[in-house]
Amino acid sequence: MVVLGHIDHGKTTLLDYIRKTKVAEKETGGITQHIGAYEIKINNKKITFIDTPGHEAFSAMRARGAKVADIAILIIDATEGVKAQTKEAISQIKKAKIPFIVALNKIDKPNADPPKVKRELVKEGVTVEDLGGNVPAINISAKTGQGVNELLELILLLAEMEELKTDLSQGAQGVIIESYLDHFRGPTATLILNQGILKKGEILATFSTLGKVRILENFQGQPISEAFPSQPVVVVGFEEVPKVGEEFRVFPSLEEAKKFLEKKEEKPERGVLEIEPDQKVLNIILKGDVFGSIEAIEEILKNLSQEKVIVRVLKSEVGAINESDVKLAKSGKAIILGFRVKVNPVAKNLAEREKVKILIFEVIYDLVEGTRKLIERMIEPEIVRVDLAKVKVLVHFWAGKNRQIVGGRVIEGEVKKGAKIEVFRDNELLDQGKMVNLQIEKKDVERAKKGDECGILYEGGNVKIEPGDILVIYQEEKRKPLGF
Repeated sequence: MVVLGHIDHGKTTLLDYIRKTKVAEKETGGITQHIGAYEIKINNKKITFIDTPGHEAFSAMRARGAKVADIAILIIDATEGVKAQTKEAISQIKKAKIPFIVALNKIDKPNADPPKVKRELVKEGVTVEDLGGNVPAINISAKTGQGVNELLELILLLAEMEELKTDLSQGAQGVIIESYLDHFRGPTATLILNQGILKKGEILATFSTLGKVRILENFQGQPISEAFPSQPVVVVGFEEVPKVGEEFRVFPSLEEAKKFLEKKEEKPERGVLEIEPDQKVLNIILKGDVFGSIEAIEEILKNLSQEKVIVRVLKSEVGAINESDVKLAKSGKAIILGFRVKVNPVAKNLAEREKVKILIFEVIYDLVEGTRKLIERMIEPEIVRVDLAKVKVLVHFWAGKNRQIVGGRVIEGEVKKGAKIEVFRDNELLDQGKMVNLQIEKKDVERAKKGDECGILYEGGNVKIEPGDILVIYQEEKRKPLGF
């Protein structure tokens, strides 16, 4: 069972109510940053929930969640309606071709409007049962618990109708839904079986690594000796941290698992970025707490590349920031971005000595904003000319070395003191200079508008300005490219 929906629409709050634990309060900033899998028991039957992040950055994680689930819950805030990630979640559900239930949340609020949300869903190709469709919908309040029991019963009913079954006699296999490096226990992964029984001591492998089930725990961290299909379990014993989304299977021996690894297709190297001569490069070393976060952040960084600045990830991996990260950042002229990780004390001291910048973030929004600021500082502002006004010269008062005083009438726009000036005679550019002073009726002013007669102290070349000449008044502004 996967729970999908827009950010803040109540996914984790719903699971929190169901499990009677406070997972939502433990999440940094109230945002679910990783996939979590949780198991509950109702009417002597077990339901496994996969909680997926709702933030836009975690599209890949949500897609992965939908692929390993048999049924989906599309949770929607009944006060807000269909939002961007709601539409994306619908797309993921359709791609996964799994049945789903619409849960209209926050029904306890006075401005909740379920009929309006249902009409919005029709526009997205989802028609609920009471509008003549085949998608069940239920009103709930994840906060008060209203309708939650009915939702759980509906899940069991839908599971019976779909005749969801698995084969226990086959070898254990399933999907890695999260992975990270535990500094005390080693490479660790959360996985869900889709067939067979996984037992402690068995040999298993993915396309990237292999190992022996040294520790097997349920989602609450309690030791177990075997795991059954749809049961979320934690496995310790991989040689390396497996990739999130990889399928795993059990092998009769270590030799068989090694043969499987030898036959796997090698992943292509990172694409070589083509960098134009006028482009700058922001080199980044990325360290995260779990592979799911790294996967999502890499996607963000790729999309942050601009026409003038290319974002290039030199290295990305799970675990604390260490000495080798700092050395690589020094040689590669890179900045280290850490997401919910710590900095090794040796690495911290080395970074200070080598002047390597390390930025640590706990919330995805802050990481995005921090990276944007780094890019912005690298972009040199463009010099843009802005034409302000035209002045027709009426009289020439005085001329000295490189300076002249003329009188004229503003025939277009608004003159600003200190602006630059081009002198035209018969549409031909004669000279360029700047305005030293501006007067109206012999009084210093900052501006002169259309129709005003004004005196201008001009500083430029040796060309004498004459009555009838046109002065084009303009200024040059520094502007950052769009998006910054």
